[in-house]
Amino acid sequence: MFDQLPQLPADPILGLTVACRDDNNPNKVDLGVGVFKNEAGDTPILGAVITAQNRYLQAEKSKAYLPPQGTGPFLEMVNHLIFGAQHRALQESRVATIQGTGGCGSLRVAAEVIKRANPNAKIWVSEPSWPNHASLLGNSGLELAHYPYYNRQSHELDFESMLAALGSAGPNDIVLLHACCHNPSGADLTKEQWRVVTDLAQRNGFIPFIDMAYQGFGQGLNDDAYGLRYMASHLPELIVANSFSKNFGLYRERVGSVSFMVNSAQQTEVVKGQMLNVARAIYSMPPAHGAALVEAILSNADLTTQWKQELESMRCRIVDLRKALVDAITATGCKRDFSFIARQQGMFSFLGLTKEQVTELKSSYSIYMTDSSRINICGLNTTNMEYVARAVADVVKG
Repeated sequence: MFDQLPQLPADPILGLTVACRDDNNPNKVDLGVGVFKNEAGDTPILGAVITAQNRYLQAEKSKAYLPPQGTGPFLEMVNHLIFGAQHRALQESRVATIQGTGGCGSLRVAAEVIKRANPNAKIWVSEPSWPNHASLLGNSGLELAHYPYYNRQSHELDFESMLAALGSAGPNDIVLLHACCHNPSGADLTKEQWRVVTDLAQRNGFIPFIDMAYQGFGQGLNDDAYGLRYMASHLPELIVANSFSKNFGLYRERVGSVSFMVNSAQQTEVVKGQMLNVARAIYSMPPAHGAALVEAILSNADLTTQWKQELESMRCRIVDLRKALVDAITATGCKRDFSFIARQQGMFSFLGLTKEQVTELKSSYSIYMTDSSRINICGLNTTNMEYVARAVADVVKG
């Protein structure tokens, strides 16, 4: 049977990590994998998470299954974090939320529910977008379409082209939007642009599907949720896939959530039942540990304060690294303008290099990034910043 299976290529980003690991150059730099790193190049466990974990392990008395949707306190706190505690949709019981297995599992559950609701639905995905969006959403059997988002020549959001394309999206369509820190471009919608897209959704009837993987990494917890909350206040329906991998540093715990905002409280129960039925057929019950840590932190005022401080520190590190990279490249005398990097948000940016230049960075300098020249800003630090800046300037001149 299995002789018929073709050999698939390695995941391009995970393959970079392996290649960098096996590189003997002491100056090697991994700018590929999308995890937060501190100055030492480590992905640390947050102090609030360590405290919550110690308390949880002392208090844990069972390894029995969680409720299929996750615990009530976890779901309430997640809704408050995403929508805001006083949001009208929550007060009207129009939001159905269940715990998801990270952002990936949440995206897939949402896609399967969309397919049940409308097998002919089309999901519009930005070009570019996180590559795994195509697999997670398209493998559900739903049709995918693409709308232009990022202009690689100007290094900016191409909002006019985005609007022109989405003008074709109608009542049978879902439009996937990044809540903040667009992956892979780092170019985000402004508040005014969020309002314009909301107006378009009202006129055309399409449903926004918001992927929130980096809340708190852009401009702050509340500002990063602005577009989602504005849409939820002005539209009848909305879908959200949320991840706690980045802002809680819980990558391997696979904890997130999926939410459907619907027209009425009666629809909420119907949609929640469908989500649970889909989840039952995929992973049955949600994992406990990561969600318990999120719940423990958000239910304790001191731990919440500590977490917010640590999250702000991570956000500021990213902002500072962006500015430092621009300054370091400029200091080499490079004539190309890289100032766009400092204007973008989150962990990712395109350097605007050709595939050949990316290959040269890898072969001559052991600097690893995807062929599109998308880099993870967090792979930089004070030790390698000048080295990377000089290498980039060299290949650009070459």
